[in-house]
Amino acid sequence: MNQRNFDSESAPVWLGAPGDRESSEQLRVVADEALLVTGDTGRALRLATHLGSRLPAIGEGNTRHLFEMLATVSAADLSAARVTDGHLAALSVLGQASVEPAQLPGGETGRTRSWGVFAAEARGTRLDATESEQGWRLDGLKPWCSLAGSLSNALVTAHTSSDALRLFAVDLAAPGITVLEDTWVGRGLPSITSGPVDFRGVPAVAIREDDWYFNRPGYAWGGIGVAACWFGGAVGIARRVFRGAQDWPADQIALAHLGAIDVTLSACGGVLAAAAASIDDGTATGQAGALLAARVRGLVARSVEEVIARAGHALGPWPLAFEARHSQRVADLELYVRQHHAERDEAALGALLLDGGPVPGGGPSPW
Repeated sequence: MNQRNFDSESAPVWLGAPGDRESSEQLRVVADEALLVTGDTGRALRLATHLGSRLPAIGEGNTRHLFEMLATVSAADLSAARVTDGHLAALSVLGQASVEPAQLPGGETGRTRSWGVFAAEARGTRLDATESEQGWRLDGLKPWCSLAGSLSNALVTAHTSSDALRLFAVDLAAPGITVLEDTWVGRGLPSITSGPVDFRGVPAVAIREDDWYFNRPGYAWGGIGVAACWFGGAVGIARRVFRGAQDWPADQIALAHLGAIDVTLSACGGVLAAAAASIDDGTATGQAGALLAARVRGLVARSVEEVIARAGHALGPWPLAFEARHSQRVADLELYVRQHHAERDEAALGALLLDGGPVPGGGPSPW
């Protein structure tokens, strides 16, 4: 890779017009660090914990900068982004719950804690929480536990009854935890193993009341933060298309794909910037917040799929076959964006609109 290409891959990602010089330098430094991760879990964890102590939490008045930081990391390395987003999300949840992470059990003395959030549900798996005089204990199988074998702590949702879930903080070094890493066969994000974890009598600390985790405003906001990561990954692919057009005489087809990619990413950046403003001004709560998250995630996910397809058409098979970074970025992003459930999430948005939401194009916009 020549120096020009390296510089373009580690450039900041902005949601609109570039920010001030200080922000630009911060983003560039982080981009350089993320570019060196190249899927290495240890480096990704060190970057995530470094950023966790320095970045603003979502909804604290500087959410746009947070989204730009997530997008910048993602454009450089999606493994780094996946780890960083999980760590920051956990710290944000604890902040919203008014819980100090250092007061929770777990982690070796003097060791920097790294956090994840395990809140997915899947058919055939169930994690139950029971309370006794000794406190809460977790028993069962939890799916989609990213890096459970590498993190020090996690926030985990578990069933307290047939129809209620509660959030718990867990020390991942506690006895009774078995990480089933051998089940992960993903070619995308291969180092971010996200298999199930078996819990057997694992002590846990309850975080607030039943269903608080899902009902807080930050639940929708976190989903928008993930969309900022998808956006950044698409920017990384778009930069390869741009370099391809620079490196050889681009025909009308290549130029058309490049222009279309720019249009769709510009739209995504604008929507993410507007969403950040709505989060910070307090209007993205309740149903408005849920609608905002569904719309932003839907637009970005669809745009990511378009960018991947157009990049393949514009560049042909060469970079997918012979460029490790580009090929891995495409595979990583194809898996990462599947956190959006495509038509199922679009159907959920349609249900929100019918349940008192604005008429498309005619009602008040969440942003």
